[in-house]
Amino acid sequence: MRTKSLKKNKINVITLGCSKNVYDSEVLMGQLRANGKEVTHEAAAKDEGNIIVINTCGFIDNAKAESVNMILEYADKKDKGLVDKVFVTGCLSERYRPDLEKEIPNVDQYFGTTELPQLLKALGADYKHELLGERLTTTPKNYAYLKIAEGCDRPCSFCAIPLMRGSHVSQPIEKLVKEAQGLAKNGVKELILIAQDLTYYGLDLYKKRNLAELLEALAAVEGIEWIRLHYAYPTGFPMDVLELMKREPKICNYIDIPLQHISDSILKSMRRGTTQAKTTQLLKDFRAAVPGMAIRTTLIVGYPGETQEDFEILKDFVQEMKFDRMGCFAYSHEENTHAYLLEDDVPDDVKQARANEIMELQSQISWDLNQEKVGQVFRCIIDRKEGTHFVGRTEFDSPDVDNEVLIDASKHYVKTGEFVNIKIIEATEFDLYGEPA
Repeated sequence: MRTKSLKKNKINVITLGCSKNVYDSEVLMGQLRANGKEVTHEAAAKDEGNIIVINTCGFIDNAKAESVNMILEYADKKDKGLVDKVFVTGCLSERYRPDLEKEIPNVDQYFGTTELPQLLKALGADYKHELLGERLTTTPKNYAYLKIAEGCDRPCSFCAIPLMRGSHVSQPIEKLVKEAQGLAKNGVKELILIAQDLTYYGLDLYKKRNLAELLEALAAVEGIEWIRLHYAYPTGFPMDVLELMKREPKICNYIDIPLQHISDSILKSMRRGTTQAKTTQLLKDFRAAVPGMAIRTTLIVGYPGETQEDFEILKDFVQEMKFDRMGCFAYSHEENTHAYLLEDDVPDDVKQARANEIMELQSQISWDLNQEKVGQVFRCIIDRKEGTHFVGRTEFDSPDVDNEVLIDASKHYVKTGEFVNIKIIEATEFDLYGEPA
């Protein structure tokens, strides 16, 4: 008896951009799996599936170019019959949908950042409300991102995020606790809290900044051992979080607080709502409240009107503050932002040279700080084995952006996904080398 062969659809989700996009892709894949769909994440060509969903980034020029190139690549594969359907979602299509539909018409459909139910429908799936917080995680099993809010109410002149993500909306504490419990049951030990702005958490729901109360509730979740804070805005930072960080061992002595610049004239033009004096005092208060905490920041150079003097002020600040971790970006002139009205008057080569100079400074600072760690023992989480090394992190390091601890796998065995005490035996600018203590 002959049976009719039916080709089974396989959906490949490709994620570009930040950890918030990773989270959104995981939610999408959890919904698809619950609908009985076969789904994979960034699968290799031989196994990539016949339906492609590209979750795009639209933040700055480089990210936009990467997203457009990915869409073009799969539109071309569709033309050649290598894939059947291509759907595009995320920030780029939220921001530029009419342009994309016109320029790349052979994409099946474009969706914005808030159109998950519509995207699922196009993929032949229903949005299941009962799946609250359930996702198909794409990170190593020991850590997961927890998105505590969406959108942003800050007026920063250079930033297009409110255009793509809307106003700030906090998630209720009980919903986040339930999600954390589900993650812990699946073996997650570290929660990385993300939002456009953690500082603002709770203002909309509870009429007060409520990050500390959320952290207390998450720290009570059995199985969660580390909680890490990413993207806290400096203005209005809830200082009760620092008291909690000091007394609650589960909350990592780590904070990611993007400062962007320090020259008063640039901060004013950026509409950051703070000054050099206030920011410097805030960082001193951080270090006084939690001695030894790691502070990560990001800076922007080449903003409209940035003079050499502004840049020298920034360099002096970097030297003085000795940030544990830092990223530095050349300013990207984004349409429909407040800063787009200003003349983009710093040449690209000057922007890049300034970014390189800041990172060179930071490289030396990082080298010096890492040398101090040699001989010390740190509790590390082991994320993965890569080549000849096990790769772990201390509580002072976030995945993908910070230092890693490398353990020689030919000499030592450590279990991935577990905590191990590691003695640091050598250090470079951005890596630590260690052995089990």
